[in-house]
Amino acid sequence: MEGKMESYEDVMKSMATLIQEEQDRGSTPTRRECRIPAVKVCPPPPPRKKPFTFAKKSVEPPKNGYFQPPDLEMVFSMGSRRQAISLVAK
Repeated sequence: MEGKMESYEDVMKSMATLIQEEQDRGSTPTRRECRIPAVKVCPPPPPRKKPFTFAKKSVEPPKNGYFQPPDLEMVFSMGSRRQAISLVAK
């Protein structure tokens, strides 16, 4: 095998050129203070939501009573829809 022998100076110059090119490109910092610290303890889970209940306390009727319109029974006792609509429209 016949190969070209390079001088020590040529090898050092080419290595210096490669190192300089690599430094010019930029790289990710690898120092310990640049790293994201590892989490040692897991955070606690989020609190559970309280279940929704419809009525915990008893509902009391209104103080003045419920509104009772005088013609409410007539609307439900009508035989046809036309008669009911005519009563409401008045």
